[in-house]
Amino acid sequence: MSISSEHKPLGKQVTGSLHTLSPIVELNVGGEMYTTMLSTLKKHPGSKLAEMFTGQPKLRTDSEGRFFIDRPGTYFKYILEYLRSNQVPTQCIQDVYKEALFYDIEPLIKQLEDSPQIFGEIVARRQFLARVPNYSENIELMIRIARAEAVASRQSSVIVCVVRTEEDAARCQDALNSLDTDKKSVVKFGPWKAVPSISDLLDCIQMDVEAKGYKISFQPHVAEKGFRFKSHEFFYKFLFTWW
Repeated sequence: MSISSEHKPLGKQVTGSLHTLSPIVELNVGGEMYTTMLSTLKKHPGSKLAEMFTGQPKLRTDSEGRFFIDRPGTYFKYILEYLRSNQVPTQCIQDVYKEALFYDIEPLIKQLEDSPQIFGEIVARRQFLARVPNYSENIELMIRIARAEAVASRQSSVIVCVVRTEEDAARCQDALNSLDTDKKSVVKFGPWKAVPSISDLLDCIQMDVEAKGYKISFQPHVAEKGFRFKSHEFFYKFLFTWW
């Protein structure tokens, strides 16, 4: 028994040329349904979205014959509105930016990067953190240490040493050696050559660990005997709360 084109099976690969499609296209984006013009989707020829609908099809269809894109459908409406009217979204900026990157819509990407939300994250904060040696690796190390110490306890702690300059690093060396002798793990950040202060970096650490789903806070590390300076200048205790 043959199957008509109006009842395509779930996940059927489209094999015909898109040149034969109706100028009106139905889409299923992550479960959200959209109807738009083919010309709208192909508005920016160099984009990944335009390539999806150019030449030999690269998309599957759902059970109703709608082209399926496995992305968050909620934010596609902002992408579509931009393609229709050049209207740059003012809501869900961070999420829309991720989708604009995925679909590779260069004009929208550039306009979003000029928004305060993206500018602050991309141009300011990320460029600063790029100057902090091994920043991402140290974040992962903090999490590994905290998880290893979370045994039958509500909280676990990680000692962090933050030094902005080479001089500060030299001043901390004795304290670091002392902690190492006591077999206490310390994650060291810095030094770096940029304007932001130690408190700025501490805020970044908390923000990025929380972005991974952890509940975290920090406080100055209490000075211990043998330290030749006030430990709270450079040493902090990050507390992970598990329940």
